[in-house]
Amino acid sequence: MSAVTAPPSGGPGLGDRIYKRLTNVPTWAMWFLVAIWTIPNLSLLVNSVRGRDAQRNDAFWNILAERDATLENYAEVLSAEATSSLTASLVTSLAIALPATIIPIAFAAFAAYGFAWIDFRGRKWLFIVTVSLLALPLQVALIPLLQLFGDGTPFGGAHLTIPFTDKTLTLLPLNNLAGTTASVWLTHTGFAMPFAIFLLHNYITQLPKDIFESAKIDGANHFGIFWRLVLPLSVPALAAFGIFQFLWTWNDFLVANTMLGIGSDAPTTVRIANLAGDFDNTDHLLTAGAFVQAFVPLVVFFSLQRFFVRGLLAGSVKG
Repeated sequence: MSAVTAPPSGGPGLGDRIYKRLTNVPTWAMWFLVAIWTIPNLSLLVNSVRGRDAQRNDAFWNILAERDATLENYAEVLSAEATSSLTASLVTSLAIALPATIIPIAFAAFAAYGFAWIDFRGRKWLFIVTVSLLALPLQVALIPLLQLFGDGTPFGGAHLTIPFTDKTLTLLPLNNLAGTTASVWLTHTGFAMPFAIFLLHNYITQLPKDIFESAKIDGANHFGIFWRLVLPLSVPALAAFGIFQFLWTWNDFLVANTMLGIGSDAPTTVRIANLAGDFDNTDHLLTAGAFVQAFVPLVVFFSLQRFFVRGLLAGSVKG
């Protein structure tokens, strides 16, 4: 039996050092992207503690030399008069964001399970049509939806004129729904469904098939399998979509401004945009208001962040 030759002693070779440095490239690239992404948010934070003249005349990094930081912007945004309207707008935002997040999750989870594990005719093509709705821009549907919800005219809702008669059949009696929070979260719910079904479907299809077969042998029906097995195992995907949808609906301005306007029941995004005042005389308050408005989304994100990456990568790897 020949003796085993020990590897030569000494440090790593040139090839090993080059390989080690190349493996660090993705890490450095990630930190570079983080730095680039952080600069605008850092400038927003710095300007939130600067006055109107300083924001307009100097770059944000000059705060280190001038030392002109102040909390007057936050004090004005959180003043007694402003806080009352801001509190009302926070309640409105919650009345929009919570239903617009919970309802799509509930319906999309059922639909995703059906597309994944229930065999029915036309399943593949129906799933393709559903996912293709992701390509429909929300902006092009705002005016038709506003008319559907009833924009102050007696023609709200969906109606069908019966041929050869003067009678009209009302399919969806949605008149006078515009101007309410329901019109906003219904709009967000409808446009969130394709993405929710797509994300949850990709996750549910990766669940082990054996557990479903064992449950069927034990006499479980589809609802029992969905309720007792699929939902507990799909928490990461549900949380990931919940984060996306809540942040989107909470930070939305276009739909809320179209459906609700700038009345007293406007959400935080519309309320903060109005902080600029007439002729932008108080536009320096926008930065402070933006950070006040961002408090709730940050709480939601950090509460569910442990599920975020797992749910975001749902279905990306075939096991």
